[in-house]
Amino acid sequence: MTETTAPAALTDSPHYLAETLIKSGVKNMYGVVGIPVTDFARIAQGMGVRFIGMRHEEDAVNAAAAEGFITGRPGIALTVSAPGFLNGLPALLEATNNGWPVIMIGGSSTRHVVDMKEGEYEGLDQMNYAKAFAKESFRIDRIEDIPLAVARAMQISTSGRPGGVYIDFPDDAVAQTLDKATADAQLWTATKAPAPVPAPESIDAALKLLASAKNPLILLGKGAAIAQAEAEVKEFVDKTDIPYQPMSMAKGLIPDTDPHCTASCRGLALRTADVVLVVGARLNWMLNFGQGREWNPDVRFIQMEIDPAEIENARSIACPVVGDLKAGLRMMIDGLATTPVKAPQAWLDELHADAVKNNAKFAARLTSDKVPMGHWNALGAIKKVYDKYPDMYLCNEGANSLDDCRDVIDMYQPRHRLDCGTWGVMGCAMGYAIGAAVTTGQKVLYIGGDSGFGFDGMEVETACRFGLPITFVVLNNGGIYRGDFENLGDNGDPSPLTLSYDVHYEKMIEAFGGKGYYATTPAEVEQMVGEAVASGKPSFVHVQLAEYAGKESGNIGSLNPKPVVGPLATSECTKYPYDEGAHM
Repeated sequence: MTETTAPAALTDSPHYLAETLIKSGVKNMYGVVGIPVTDFARIAQGMGVRFIGMRHEEDAVNAAAAEGFITGRPGIALTVSAPGFLNGLPALLEATNNGWPVIMIGGSSTRHVVDMKEGEYEGLDQMNYAKAFAKESFRIDRIEDIPLAVARAMQISTSGRPGGVYIDFPDDAVAQTLDKATADAQLWTATKAPAPVPAPESIDAALKLLASAKNPLILLGKGAAIAQAEAEVKEFVDKTDIPYQPMSMAKGLIPDTDPHCTASCRGLALRTADVVLVVGARLNWMLNFGQGREWNPDVRFIQMEIDPAEIENARSIACPVVGDLKAGLRMMIDGLATTPVKAPQAWLDELHADAVKNNAKFAARLTSDKVPMGHWNALGAIKKVYDKYPDMYLCNEGANSLDDCRDVIDMYQPRHRLDCGTWGVMGCAMGYAIGAAVTTGQKVLYIGGDSGFGFDGMEVETACRFGLPITFVVLNNGGIYRGDFENLGDNGDPSPLTLSYDVHYEKMIEAFGGKGYYATTPAEVEQMVGEAVASGKPSFVHVQLAEYAGKESGNIGSLNPKPVVGPLATSECTKYPYDEGAHM
């Protein structure tokens, strides 16, 4: 360098990665900072990314995944090396199983020291470890590869069936620099690939099969929500009059109050449907794999699915339709001109009569003033509030708190209900609530049981720190499933399912400046939840249920094998009568 030659302007990996993410459309990042990515988070924030510092990495990845589900664009989560990275993996796998696009960036330790097993600080081969938990896993070894890594992650996380992608960011790569002009010239972003369109002959076959049905049914899965196909779903239902059964996170694609919805007569609909159009749902454990006594033994399935590997995952499919769901449904609608389809009125009348009967049966439970409360009358009071805010996001977890909430609270908008989904995990909805609030700026209602809340309850501090419009509602019965299970031994300890009952969870949010409420009656629940939601500020309503409210394993007790000997072979061994609590 001569005296007249100015040094070349440089950039470094943290600045280059932040710039690439921003140019790729990233607005938010969720994470827990530490070695070696502390400065990267601060730099990204300084460049315009909103960084939401969380209290646990799993919650950060869940928040980013919620953003992915709501927007269709991958949310971004940041973890530190080794233990922090490992904390994020369950949520990364959950997002992948649910088909939600998310990118998890993990700081890691120096590669050659880790590879030689020299005893590096938090040394772990994170890129290879992540492969079992995501659609794909990459490592940035050179600063020049940052645009490629981001573009590939963006493309893979959103293409086909969406899911999680991991990017490893080792400390020796974090420290690299590059000439700024070269970096600018080499920066590029992913080009969105067109979605594959189903084969026309598969559409024709599907319509012909539907036209032949006496009892046609549509089964809506969250894949239809992820595909943002709500307009096409509604148009097809309106034109064919085919009733539909929404899976949990497909609720709201069409409002649950639509007369075609079979939520109140699901059992009859599944048992008697002879042709079922499956739109973006899996015939997995939640649907008894499409067989058994829950289903008509002669039922034939049409499966509309973006991922061909999901076709016939558990049983034969009469008509596979592989491709983009939005495009496929539009082709189905257009095909009605040549192959008309109309659900028989007798089938609709039969379902309607069953729904009226079932709604009358459960109405008394929803409106009961009985105290101490059960899940149903507590949720019935919350439903009155939710119905006034139909565009509010609902994030839900628990056992009975999840199962009963799904049945009680109607959804009116697509992608407004977020829960554990396919994998059935606990400890997800607090992260979802924060992601939904940050992504949309709209009101969010969290509903969970005391057990589910315990996994990630410290995130109430995050909500308060960022002033997020979240109302947290915890239904407390003092235990896992319920609080009155007995210790089968004689040492005097609480049972394995027992948690604290005479407590005040609402005090947690008060410690961080939020507003807390304690409700013991349905009237108090309605009044307090209504006030909290209306405030638009971080709030917490502790809803005190009966200690005996709930049933073991919620609505999936069949998945928990019963012993054949001992006291549990013939009884649940509870302090109070089991059946009373199981039906409240």
